[in-house]
Amino acid sequence: MSDPRFPIGKPEFRTDLTAADRKALVDRIEATPAALNAAIEGLDQSQLDTPYRDGGWTVQQLVHHVFDSHCNAFIRFRLALTEDHPRITAYDQAAWAELADATAVPVSVSAQLIEGLHQRWVAMLHAFDESDWSRTLDHPENGDMSLDDMLQMYAWHGDHHVRHITALREAKGW
Repeated sequence: MSDPRFPIGKPEFRTDLTAADRKALVDRIEATPAALNAAIEGLDQSQLDTPYRDGGWTVQQLVHHVFDSHCNAFIRFRLALTEDHPRITAYDQAAWAELADATAVPVSVSAQLIEGLHQRWVAMLHAFDESDWSRTLDHPENGDMSLDDMLQMYAWHGDHHVRHITALREAKGW
């Protein structure tokens, strides 16, 4: 791992996704809650309070961040499905990670929320028509994005943060 910020590399976006590609990406989103739960299983509070890298968030903040991010993603998908090219809002992820709920609430709360959220999200994704994947939104930081792009981003995002935690566990011998 050359850059601990990106243990699985930076996200890459393809424009030629097939139905099989999309199914594999949806499967990764569906697997995120179980992978995240496995990554944090058995960690004590001291371990949860450990940053995954120098200057990085703690494991606890990462878990809460995954919920924050994926909750926003779920809403963004819904907006793109129901509005014509909506402009979504950004949020200050670093500031959210410092809020009391991200530093004091047990990770089990966000882990449970992620499970329920992903059940709804995956059900929505499975119901997409082929044309739904080309619907777009206006992301204030990334510009125009299709739902194909968003699918790729969030499949990567879950894997990315799970790997942060598993890489820390490997490095610490946990």
